[in-house]
Amino acid sequence: MLIDTHAHLDFPQFSENVPYFLQRAHQVGVHRIITIGTDLSSSAKSIQLAEVHEEIHATVGVHPHDALSMDSSTLDHMKALSGKPKVVALGEMGLDFFRDRRPRPVQKECFKAQLEVASAVQLPVVFHIRDAFQEFFDVIASQGKSLKGGVLHCFSGDWPVARRCLDLGFYLSVPGVVTYPKAHDLQEVVRKAPLDRLLLETDAPYLTPVPHRGKVNEPSYVHHTAQKVAQLRKVSLEEVARGTTRNACSLFGLEIPSSC
Repeated sequence: MLIDTHAHLDFPQFSENVPYFLQRAHQVGVHRIITIGTDLSSSAKSIQLAEVHEEIHATVGVHPHDALSMDSSTLDHMKALSGKPKVVALGEMGLDFFRDRRPRPVQKECFKAQLEVASAVQLPVVFHIRDAFQEFFDVIASQGKSLKGGVLHCFSGDWPVARRCLDLGFYLSVPGVVTYPKAHDLQEVVRKAPLDRLLLETDAPYLTPVPHRGKVNEPSYVHHTAQKVAQLRKVSLEEVARGTTRNACSLFGLEIPSSC
């Protein structure tokens, strides 16, 4: 069994035919999917999908690209949505200094405000951090102690950064990028990190793994990411599947399958 811990099933590539993509995922052993909120509308749609489909769970959050939308009303809505039964985390939230689509001070304030909500409702956090790891560590140093765990979605740092994240108790989520020939830093992280701190994700519809690169990504393709992780670690696919599934269930408060 595999879990895609980060997909965007509310996006138009999937939202009109979710059962079809769930069936394709089931065929390769992907039986749970976390669909991720990026703003209030996306979060509400993700929850609706989770309420209809047993295998889907949802998160609630405001992406750094949408940081200008954050106000006290947004935070109140986040708190209300976080109490829904199928909501397992807050996020994705964080800092994106690679795209820099919003002023950095605004991103930081949006991030800090959401961390306060996460601490209050005691749900884990899905972090989106790009080219901003030092700033991330600075924020976590002041606000991270009361968090109920978290995961660095689509981890993009090198091994020294990964080690700092692990020392803070966070998980690292491995996307399809790990299958790309030039993804040397991520491949090193996958080799060195303890298996009990790794998760798998697609970030569908983005970051499609080899051999489907160039096509729209989908949850079933997390199977290819799992295979690459197994190859890099020189273990079986079954060991990677069991380990990453246990990790995801532990972080998100899901029932661990008997097969794990």
